[in-house]
Amino acid sequence: MPFDHNDFYHPLLLRLVPAGARRALDVGCGTGRLARRLAARGLEVDALDPAAEVLEVAKALGSPGPGAITYRHADITTYPLSSSRYDVVTCVASLHHVPFQTVTRLRDALAPGGVLAVLGLADPSTVRDHAVWLGSVPTNLLAKAVVAAAERLGGGADPVPRAPIRDWDMTLNDVRREAARLLPGSRVRVLPFWRYLLTYRRA
Repeated sequence: MPFDHNDFYHPLLLRLVPAGARRALDVGCGTGRLARRLAARGLEVDALDPAAEVLEVAKALGSPGPGAITYRHADITTYPLSSSRYDVVTCVASLHHVPFQTVTRLRDALAPGGVLAVLGLADPSTVRDHAVWLGSVPTNLLAKAVVAAAERLGGGADPVPRAPIRDWDMTLNDVRREAARLLPGSRVRVLPFWRYLLTYRRA
C-alpha cells in the first residue's frame, strides 16, 4: 500500500477514545482498518460505508477481537442512528462526502461524555493553515519513498479496492464556523498531510 495519510492518524484518533468506552461508530469505514483497531481495544463497533466493494473486503477480514464489528452498507445521512448510544464516533476522510450538518446526527448519537472525532479535508484559509501544509511536502515525499522501498523488498501486495474519492467544497474557516455553530465547544486543529481534526465531547 502507498503511504496513507488517513491511516497515519489512527493512533491519534485512538488516543481520543474515552476511558471505559464500550461502543463505537465508524462512519465511512472503508476496508475497516480503524474499525479493527477499535475492536482490538475491546469496543463493539458499528462500521458503516456506502461503498459495497470496500465493505466486502472489510467483512472478509473480520475482527481481531476482543470486540466485535458489525459492518453495514449504509448512508450515514439516512441510516437510523440510536440516540446517545456511542462512546466514540469516528469519521475519517468521509465527512466531505455528505452535508456538513450531518455532524448533528453524529453528535446526537453520542452517549454523555462521548467523543466525536472527525479527520477531514478542506481548503486552507489562514497563513498558518498554508504553512502547516506546505511544511508537509518534504516529509510526505520521504514517507512515500520509505513505503515504496519496503514494498519492493517485500515483493508488493495484492491490490485491494479503494474507497471512492470525492472533492471537498469547504475551507477550513467554513469548517471552523460551522463546527462552532453546530457543535458548541468543539475544537478544530489543522494537521500535517492536508488534514484537519475536529473533536467534540458531549456533556
